[in-house]
Amino acid sequence: MQRATLADIAATAGVSVPTVSKVLSGRKHVSAATRDKVLEAARTHGYEPARPPSASRTGMVDLLIDGLGSSWAQVLVRGAEQAAARWGFSLVVTSSERSDFDLRRWTGILRKRGTDGIVLVLSRAGHDEIEAIRNLLHVPLVLLDPAGGRDPRLSAVGATNWSGGVMATTHLLELGHRRIGFIGGPLDTQCTLDRYEGYLAAHRTFGITPDPGLTRYGDFRVSGGKSAGAELLDRADRPSAIFAGSDLMAAGVYQAAADRGVRIPDDLSIVGFDDLPQCEMMTPPLTTVRQPLDEMANEAIRLVHENLTHPRAAGTRIELATTLNVRHSTAPHSG
Repeated sequence: MQRATLADIAATAGVSVPTVSKVLSGRKHVSAATRDKVLEAARTHGYEPARPPSASRTGMVDLLIDGLGSSWAQVLVRGAEQAAARWGFSLVVTSSERSDFDLRRWTGILRKRGTDGIVLVLSRAGHDEIEAIRNLLHVPLVLLDPAGGRDPRLSAVGATNWSGGVMATTHLLELGHRRIGFIGGPLDTQCTLDRYEGYLAAHRTFGITPDPGLTRYGDFRVSGGKSAGAELLDRADRPSAIFAGSDLMAAGVYQAAADRGVRIPDDLSIVGFDDLPQCEMMTPPLTTVRQPLDEMANEAIRLVHENLTHPRAAGTRIELATTLNVRHSTAPHSG
């Protein structure tokens, strides 16, 4: 197939050839509307602008994350900062939960000042939003703990969520629990689906059909875990154990149990997911599945670096192993 010329792109966009040249070479003094038209025309013709040479790099990597208030986010950002320094970048962190955050404005800022790459940590990011960022900025983009389905064109770093779900549930089944509740995050997040599939797989291994009435979905936060935990513990046939899809939701279940005089682990065993620092300080310390957030952050920044130097690395998918840390929130079923 013949490569598109600048004249082809100019004709499609309705602009001059010099204007196309300015846009594709990254020069300024072109309006945002004109730039968008030219880039869209270039994509239509299958034309990808060449990546800027290393001399024009900014030395910055941008991390866009849902919010910074949770300990999960703090652990991840701290790991990303350390990784950025290791790979020779400065890290710029932006929270999408800011009241004044606007995705189009944010991408506009990055186009103006430049960035060497982007790490997205957005649990609810849609395909269209990710495509918009990718198409407008033309820099390495890595999804960390990606939300929806897996796009083979994008690099992504995650954890073995299915295996983690199997380990958490198997631990409870081996302790003799047969009525095990599951509290997942939002149903449209891939990690929730994978952890739930692991929960189901462990039951199949034991020849047990779990009660679908013991499944709830929350928001990965304490409040969601407390609400879902209350619903499960208020049942006449309440579970003897609960696998919560995040440590924060497990903390919410602790609160729901305390409100009802349910003792952990005497009356209720709980397993979380993440292994945040406060797990050891909970009463009792929480048994949980560890996903290596610091290593995940390092791999995401490393992939940005690798994609800059070897563009064919785009589309790499990395899953880091999860492990089960048994503490004191689980015990043999006494029933």
